[in-house]
Amino acid sequence: MAGPSLARLVAAVLLGAALCAAQPRGRILGVREAQPHARPYMASVQVNGTHRCGGALLSAKWVLSAAHCLDDGAPELPQVLLGAHSLLEPEPSTRLYDVSRAVRHPYSRPGSLENDLILLQLAENAALGLAVRPLPWQQEDRELPPGTRCDVAGWGVGNPAGSGPGSLLQTLLPLLDRSVCNLRALNEGGLGIVTKRQICTESRRRDRCRGDSGSPLVCGGVLEGVFSSSGPLCGDPSGPGISTRVSSYAPWIRSVLEDGAGN
Repeated sequence: MAGPSLARLVAAVLLGAALCAAQPRGRILGVREAQPHARPYMASVQVNGTHRCGGALLSAKWVLSAAHCLDDGAPELPQVLLGAHSLLEPEPSTRLYDVSRAVRHPYSRPGSLENDLILLQLAENAALGLAVRPLPWQQEDRELPPGTRCDVAGWGVGNPAGSGPGSLLQTLLPLLDRSVCNLRALNEGGLGIVTKRQICTESRRRDRCRGDSGSPLVCGGVLEGVFSSSGPLCGDPSGPGISTRVSSYAPWIRSVLEDGAGN
């Protein structure tokens, strides 16, 4: 009995290490280019002028992303680009903001998908307009039924042969039953411990991947999740996408936003 258990433990550790090492070098697969500025809440979290992860603007001063995006130990705070459609071409609506404070969820840990949230406080209020606007976020702790189709977007490349981020890409992904999600992960030697504080999305030929960590999962015009990870192979149905369910963290998010309101 010890042999299979040990093999499964080793596979889980190796998968976790692969996820951590590979982030954030992924892309959204099976997608099309988004309509320019139709998602004015989209943020590009950047380090040293390079796109690192996606994010969602929650208010004029706060952006929500994934904590693991800043797990590389870099001492400097990131910057946030708002109002962008293309990351390669200049646009009148685009502006890069300094970040004055990064607030990780207190129980987030490097290499873990649990509590994978970070709030970034902009050094100044964002200039709101048609191309820059906050996204309503789910504060009622509820779960949407499997099959619900949700919008996802990010600046990853559209195919494995691509070389880097360009225009914003988008697709629709159905939510996946958590028990099915866990079963698939276990059958492929994965962790299989997706919790009630996370959301699974289907990944058959359409998927977000590690380069789009932090990007919002939007259902019915409301932020429901923050992308955390996909399987080792993007678009592989055995490794569904996993997002952090924001409503499960509503008290923490509200406390951080309220604490920084006067700063």
